[in-house]
Amino acid sequence: MNVGYRDLRGFIDLVEGIGDLRRVSGASLDREIGAITEVAAGDPHCPALLFSDIPGQPAGNRVFTNATVSARRAALALGLDHDLPALEALKAWKQRRTALKPMAPETTTDVPVMQNTMSAKDVDLSRFPSPIWHQHDGGAYIGSGSIVLTRDPDSGWVNSSIYRVQVHDRNVVTVQFDHNGRHGAMISKKYWDRGEACPIAIVNGQDPSLFIAGFEYLPEGASELDFAGAIRGAPVEVFAGPLTGLPIPARAEIVLEGRLLPMSERSLPEGPFGEFTGYYAADRRPGPVMEIDAAYYRTDPILFGSPPLKPPRFHFGLSFRAASIWSNLEAAGVGDIVGAWQHVSQLMTVVSLRQRYAGHAKRAGLIAAANSYMGRIVVLVDEDVDPSNLADVMWAVTTRAEPSEDVDIVRNAWSSSLDPRIPAEQRAAGLTSNSKMIIDACVPYHLRDSYPRTTALGIAESNEIRRRWSGIFGPRT
Repeated sequence: MNVGYRDLRGFIDLVEGIGDLRRVSGASLDREIGAITEVAAGDPHCPALLFSDIPGQPAGNRVFTNATVSARRAALALGLDHDLPALEALKAWKQRRTALKPMAPETTTDVPVMQNTMSAKDVDLSRFPSPIWHQHDGGAYIGSGSIVLTRDPDSGWVNSSIYRVQVHDRNVVTVQFDHNGRHGAMISKKYWDRGEACPIAIVNGQDPSLFIAGFEYLPEGASELDFAGAIRGAPVEVFAGPLTGLPIPARAEIVLEGRLLPMSERSLPEGPFGEFTGYYAADRRPGPVMEIDAAYYRTDPILFGSPPLKPPRFHFGLSFRAASIWSNLEAAGVGDIVGAWQHVSQLMTVVSLRQRYAGHAKRAGLIAAANSYMGRIVVLVDEDVDPSNLADVMWAVTTRAEPSEDVDIVRNAWSSSLDPRIPAEQRAAGLTSNSKMIIDACVPYHLRDSYPRTTALGIAESNEIRRRWSGIFGPRT
């Protein structure tokens, strides 16, 4: 399967082709681009945005946001039918995901990102768009959806993950790894423990397959570049970074090469930066410094912007984590799972199942709760409820769940330091657990034959109506 794009520009053309692109001229980097992005992400049609004519920027510089926020564009990025209903698209991805075979990158001499270069003395990040995304952010961020490349000095494994990058000076940025367990942090520390700076490359304006790969939780030693190739159905085209030797995507828009200095040598105050929960998780804190030795960029470069936004807005319009939970349930032997989804930026998990025995739903709920990162709410619904449709889910909660009978609480469960509900003193001590509420909103198993009949169409019937009358529904193309 080929996704139909080679780079970000090709994907933007596809987005425009399905009628999802809006062009915005004259918006400011100082909070305005971020604000327009947030409002558009909450709009029912949730358009992708291409910003141009940015005040203070060279003519031709652009910023692309909300790339994969909608289910349509998320499916498009994965090479799926963008007209599939969200749950069907997720099921198609889940099936394809299990069959994906890693595809190693391919070295090329066709390197558009080297059309323009700046050496150390000439590097000036003000020539690239770096928005202040949220109203209380501590500075401008060139990296909100950028890929950071590092190479393990022992194994040679290259990690390509998404970490935020704040601009501090013309050739100085900080890279925030969030916590020491992130692969980029562990690799950097290996260099620092040897008294060396870590060679690093920051890739801005990469294509969506690389963004998806960087967003996935791949195990240590697995290559995001290989995974992106599997998504694309074609190898990622790379070249060896002139200074670091790292395999850099050749068709990226802006690349920064340099050294990430040991924290003992230099650090700078980083943040705060708005998180995906819709809150600031921490104030300024020391961040490792990258000194940029070279910059490469395409003519009229495009920054890929993916700032965390207030839920339910999220980076990706298909629920990747829900697909993993769906697979976990099946691997644990919990059959008849019809679908799974996560709402409120993955903080609420919903599992739809066809009940076969008493306790079936509770069994699924306990497994889903154990695998729901940060989320506090797990809801179980019957097969006639679309888990991707929050209105349908709440209909089931309010008509099938009896609070005194169908709610369970699991304490001391998996959360994160990003959780705004955890007191600061507990976060500082590393106590980052929360409780999880499991709501069984299925018709009680023993009442299934006598429960009042619903007037509503089932999922399959609704999808069939949408297929037969497709001209009535959805955005105009």
